[in-house]
Amino acid sequence: MDLPLLPTSVIGSYAWPAWLHVALWAAQRGELGPEDMRETQDDAVDMALRDQEDAGVDIVSDGEMRRAGFFTAAFYGFLTGLRELPPQRRIGVAGHDQRESYEAVEPITAPNGLGLLVEYEYVRQRTTRPIKMPCPGPFTLAGRIKPGAAYRTRWDVAEALVPIINAELKALAAAGCTFIQIDEPSIAVRPDAPRAFVELFNATVAGVDARIGLHLCFGNYVGRPTARRTYRPLFPHILEAHADQYALEFANRELAEIDLWREFPSEKELAAGLVDVKNYYIETPEDVAERIRVALRYVAPEKLTIVPDCGFSQTARWAAHAKLKAMVEGARMVRRELAG
Repeated sequence: MDLPLLPTSVIGSYAWPAWLHVALWAAQRGELGPEDMRETQDDAVDMALRDQEDAGVDIVSDGEMRRAGFFTAAFYGFLTGLRELPPQRRIGVAGHDQRESYEAVEPITAPNGLGLLVEYEYVRQRTTRPIKMPCPGPFTLAGRIKPGAAYRTRWDVAEALVPIINAELKALAAAGCTFIQIDEPSIAVRPDAPRAFVELFNATVAGVDARIGLHLCFGNYVGRPTARRTYRPLFPHILEAHADQYALEFANRELAEIDLWREFPSEKELAAGLVDVKNYYIETPEDVAERIRVALRYVAPEKLTIVPDCGFSQTARWAAHAKLKAMVEGARMVRRELAG
């Protein structure tokens, strides 16, 4: 990739426009056909790219605009062998117990892949900027699947998903995708077996000819984390993962634990989350620049990428756009300082 020093990027998802919510509700009611949804989601990807490019982001994504729910064939919709379960709670404050979940009733397969190739083929035609393709990792994807009669544990479900995801990643690389990010927030949420996770991750990306990123966060459903927010239990084992870049959240934790990068030195790149997606305070470019200067005490500038803490799917679009613009301008400020 032809990138500047301190390149900027996104984690993956972008804020939905109001009309996409309306379209998804209409789809749930059976009011839209498949071509209606395709056109709507194409337009949503174009919008997400336009906002990122307008802000000046160096490495863009499609905003994950096609990943909404089972009726739009998101990841679980591509998997066979699952029975959907009713949510544990339907009323009240939003939480994970109101989300969809599944039970494995037979061995899981994905005869038509996971849909990432379609996403990539579209976004590559709509931008000239470097593209990052995010994909959920097997342990996180297994989190909403009860083992049922087909498997014994969540780890067994995750291992069954490894060849499915690996095939998808290889197809992306064969199509020309050069940067793939595996999203595994569940490992940061449940950091009790870092060595086992590294083995799972390395099997997932084995033989994939692309730059690999690993995104570890503490959850962002309705803007809330779901765990004790510390990466320390993962170190140093996590650095054995076959990843070129680690995307970690720091902004909403006041840059806590960024010193881990010096305590456990490596040649890996760090995509440091320096914009808080869980706060409606809009950072100024100066705020972001100051965070970057702190990060540079621990990370060499050629190894540092500037990103938000997490995706923007739980953030209003006006705030997401403003935060991206501040992030990019803050990075430019420090870039100019480093250039003298």
